[in-house]
This record gives sequence, C-alpha cells and structure tokens, in this order.
Amino acid sequence: MAAGINLSFEEMWEKIIACDSKYDGLFYTAVKTTKIFCRPSCRSRKPKKINVEFYHDINELEKSGFRACKRCQPKSDQSPHIELVRNVIAFLVNQYNQKLELQDIANHVGVSSYYLERLFKQETSETPRSYLEKIRVDKAAHILTSTDRSNLEICYEAGFQSPSNFYKVFRSLKHCSPSEYRKLKNNENNQSRLID
Repeated sequence: MAAGINLSFEEMWEKIIACDSKYDGLFYTAVKTTKIFCRPSCRSRKPKKINVEFYHDINELEKSGFRACKRCQPKSDQSPHIELVRNVIAFLVNQYNQKLELQDIANHVGVSSYYLERLFKQETSETPRSYLEKIRVDKAAHILTSTDRSNLEICYEAGFQSPSNFYKVFRSLKHCSPSEYRKLKNNENNQSRLID
C-alpha cells in the first residue's frame, strides 16, 4: 500500500462519514474500542471521533492488533458484495421462468429485499427486476430463432406473466416486436447461408 496520502485527520473523517468509496484502499479507519478496521465506504454505524485512528497499511493495522470488518471486508480487492450479486444472478438465470418477487430473491440470498435491491443496483447499475427481464428476453430471443413456437408459448416459457408485458419489455430491449425479431434473424441466417 502506498504510504501516506495527503489528507488530514479531518478530511479522512469527512470521507468515512460520507462513505466515500473513492478512497477505499488508500486509507483505513481503525476503531480503538472494538479493534476493528474498515474501508472508508463502510456502511456500519460510525464510531465516536475520539475512538478513531487512520492507517494507510493493512499490515500495520494487523500488527497493532486490529481485525478486518466483516461487513465491508477491507482485505478484499473487489467489492465485498460481489459474491452476493453473483449468487443473485445465478439464481435469476436458473429460475428465470418462475414467478419471482423481490422477496423470493432476498430470501434465497438471506438479506432484506430493501438491502438486496440497493446493493444489486450499486454493483450492477440495474435492479434485480430489470436484470431478470433481460435474462427472460434473451431466452425468448433464443427460442424465437431456434423453434417454431408461437409468441404466446414463448412468452410463458421465458417466464413472463402476461403477453402485454412480454411485448413491452421485448420491444424496449430489442427495439422490435418478437415477430419482427424472428423474421430479422431468419433473414440474417438465410443470407449467411447464401454467402457460404
């Protein structure tokens, strides 16, 4: 870790109060009373200012007897929430054709629905619902080009609960209707066969 960034105690204190992730890895907050150290972006309850010390090196913290926060995981190079997000995505991919509520997904990963939505959006810039809709549309697009099933059959197979929602979401993501998409892809396949 690069020793010393040019910030005063007050400036570093402001960064932890703001939970500013831009400073993660540049310095760490050590709480003398709990012997725990955190990233500047940690969302845990803030300690009293008199109980805080700042360090620039994890090894120095550990030699001083501090241990890593379990919430923000300052020893990890990546976001501490990436594993939770991966679990959510795997669940969505495997359960895309089921009727899923946010609470079902939250129960699967063991967090509150509010916390899940906030974390997921922070990490992916999307809500779990919009991510699920993309998975469903991709699945529908694959079925459209690889089978002769009707749009209605594909709608329900891809996990949509109503045809109107299926058409609306499909059009917003693919910029055409399911029927137009099928024709377009069939034409592209026919042209590529002629070229070969």
